[in-house]
Amino acid sequence: MNDRIEQVQPLDSAIAEEWARNTDEPDVRAVSAHKLRAGQWWTVSVRVMEFVRTDPLESELRRRIAGALSDVNGVAEVEEEDREEWTVVGTPTGEALVEAVARVVDDLADQIRAAL
Repeated sequence: MNDRIEQVQPLDSAIAEEWARNTDEPDVRAVSAHKLRAGQWWTVSVRVMEFVRTDPLESELRRRIAGALSDVNGVAEVEEEDREEWTVVGTPTGEALVEAVARVVDDLADQIRAAL
């Protein structure tokens, strides 16, 4: 695997900071986070969640992603915003958010591949 988490230059001027996991398997393992200039929250995106729609895998992924985000230092609140996005309130780093969710996706990667 060739993975790295990097800060990337935002394309949208409303975004203050953006982090992304670059991987050789983006459809399964891509995770990103961005923080808007206005407000103290992050949006964390997990690409594969758009396509995982069967239980028990979907429920397990959602539960574990929310738990991993909640455990990041500085996180005060986590809310699922959309199928593949979570809003995180607090003062965590974008890198730490991406790392936490990447571990969950990696733990379940074999099951995810089988479900796609």
